[in-house]
Amino acid sequence: MQTFTLPSAELDVPNVVLGLMRIAEKSDEEIRTLVHTARDAGITFLDHADIYGGTMHRCEERFAQALQLSPSEREQWIIQTKCGIVPDGPYFDFSYEHIIESVEGSLRALETDYLDILLLHRPDALVEPDEVARAFDELHAAGKVLHFGVSNHTPRQIDLLRASVDQPIVANQLQLSITHSPIITQGIAANMLGEQQAVTLDGGGVLDYCRLHGITVQAWSPFQAGFFDGVFLGSDKHPELNAVINRLAAQYEVTPEAIAVAWITRHPANIQVVLGTTTPQRVTDAAAGSDIRLTRPEWYELVRAAGWKVP
Repeated sequence: MQTFTLPSAELDVPNVVLGLMRIAEKSDEEIRTLVHTARDAGITFLDHADIYGGTMHRCEERFAQALQLSPSEREQWIIQTKCGIVPDGPYFDFSYEHIIESVEGSLRALETDYLDILLLHRPDALVEPDEVARAFDELHAAGKVLHFGVSNHTPRQIDLLRASVDQPIVANQLQLSITHSPIITQGIAANMLGEQQAVTLDGGGVLDYCRLHGITVQAWSPFQAGFFDGVFLGSDKHPELNAVINRLAAQYEVTPEAIAVAWITRHPANIQVVLGTTTPQRVTDAAAGSDIRLTRPEWYELVRAAGWKVP
């Protein structure tokens, strides 16, 4: 498993993360097996959110119940959670009161004294940055949250927060896969008149922005074809792409999941891949992609096979 230092956080992190949004109905033994399998593969970074599990903090709670981490065991993990989505509606809430309430709920559910990283989930159009700053300051001063980040935010939304927030924004979690990759492929097609791929949808090159500002991109849904549109691996909707993936998988003696992960981790931005599977073998298979360094021709071949233009 390849690791790197998270800029501005002084945290050594793996480039593959285990997401735990689907464990609410799993048994304690199933959760333990999943987490221990990830650890055996070198994954020591866990991703939660307060809304995961059907009721607030349910997946966080199930994780703590199953693992029963001692203080020394807790220190071996980087635990990240997210807040800001209110399921009633739904709507979004980055108010001081909601952030504090959510973090306190996560700490109780996870049975821990601190969070390594807190992300603001989907953007709140009614955000008041000074309130976010007040919440972050209080949580950081109390040692309850060590580092802060965002999820699904544009460059200008991050700039707005950074105007008030003193703590570094260390991560931005964004949807990214070979087939859902506008944050990468828009730049490949820059200045191509009339070409939809050339259109900037994120307010100005979010991937380059994050690289320039030391913000680590975390890729969620790395196997999704589109926005919750089903996986592309093995799909008859993507025959050319799967033919290339299968050939490379055979060449590197890994599974297709590993090639899909390797395409993301090959990017020099040190992108972390967030796995959402609850199948232990798939975690092992996908994690193997961390150690594969695709060549430039192979990487661009996958881009073309996914249907993107490479002029």
